[in-house]
Amino acid sequence: MAQRQSFQIGTGLFILLGFAALAYLATQTTSLANYRQGDSYTLKARFTNIGQLKLRAPVKVAGVRVGSVSDIVLEPDKLDALVSLSVDKHFDKIPDDSAAAVFTSGLLGDQYISLQPGGSPDMFKNNDEVVLTQSSMQLEELIGKYLVGNDSGKPGDKNAPAQPAAGTAPAADKSTKPQEK
Repeated sequence: MAQRQSFQIGTGLFILLGFAALAYLATQTTSLANYRQGDSYTLKARFTNIGQLKLRAPVKVAGVRVGSVSDIVLEPDKLDALVSLSVDKHFDKIPDDSAAAVFTSGLLGDQYISLQPGGSPDMFKNNDEVVLTQSSMQLEELIGKYLVGNDSGKPGDKNAPAQPAAGTAPAADKSTKPQEK
């Protein structure tokens, strides 16, 4: 009987240890870990499309986490997403002409806000709005553009010649005319 009870206690401890390990992994792979939210200031940014951006998503400058997304609301008059960014007070030297963009970690990873610093001598203050924003790129849109082949501007017209990029010289004519000497 004592052996059976010790077996039950050991099994219970093993299951409890398994749940603790799962909880640890869950917090390490989400935005809940490795970030201490202390004194912060709020920035606002408007986006036409935020994709799968979620609350507590990281806000990064040069790949370093400086804050998190604190609120996401739909502006009823413009139908834009108004995103509130909570930035740590230690990072109060972000120029007020900086740009905000929604990026994805890896191919199918979580989305985050990247702040790309500008060159203004003035810095953001509490409740300022980031004017320059870039919305999320949707993977479905990119695949659709690639499959349709929009080189000529007409969907599905794969035989039309590609237009040269602005500011580049047109491709050299490679006809079969003999060269004159």
